[in-house]
Amino acid sequence: MAFRKWKNFAVAGFGAMLLGALAGSAVADDALKLPQLSASGADACFGRVYDAAHLKAHPKQKVARIFFLYGHDPVSHPNEEPTANADTSYNGFLTTTVRGAKTPQWAGGWCNHESEDGKSGPIRCGMDCDRTMASLKLDDKGRLILTDVSSDLYLDAGSEDELGEAEYDRQALGSEDDNFRLDPMPAATCKAEFAKIDPIDPALGAPLRERLKPDQPFCFGRNYDAAHLSSHPS
Repeated sequence: MAFRKWKNFAVAGFGAMLLGALAGSAVADDALKLPQLSASGADACFGRVYDAAHLKAHPKQKVARIFFLYGHDPVSHPNEEPTANADTSYNGFLTTTVRGAKTPQWAGGWCNHESEDGKSGPIRCGMDCDRTMASLKLDDKGRLILTDVSSDLYLDAGSEDELGEAEYDRQALGSEDDNFRLDPMPAATCKAEFAKIDPIDPALGAPLRERLKPDQPFCFGRNYDAAHLSSHPS
């Protein structure tokens, strides 16, 4: 899917994108410096799960669950090789689950004030290709309001022409998927939601980096039987 392609691109190009995208705004050391969202610098979570009554009253809203994490990468697994600049590149992560879907989709970006000093003005979360993930602000009750959420948030650039109007509309977010008002939640709640995207298979056991010692020789192999080979002629 497009969002998975985006993830692969992001992993491959963290360093280059950071240099280009953050030029003129916040530098890497300032990646987590939006005190409105997190005064202590700890991960901050906001979310909302819409009930059946709300969704019935808003038939053009596809999003049934939405969570926003301001902080450190909640998607990468602990058994994966650490991504370059993982803790200083993207600092805003959005995940949504549309009606009827079993797993969420997600996007990440860098969130900063749109001002020369980077300390005032509206907060915008940008993505690659100069796209906007969302604009942020807090209301007087501490709830996070997300606006400017693009309907093609999880789609590749030019997808409308590539997919055709009908398929594009099916994959894109709905016309009422904007102006979300999210409640503050424990960071663990957001992390649990992001964990649904690519869950770790417990049957695989602990990561190899934990099971194998640096000075321990190891070998992995497999002999395929006739039944397997006959069912895989290529």
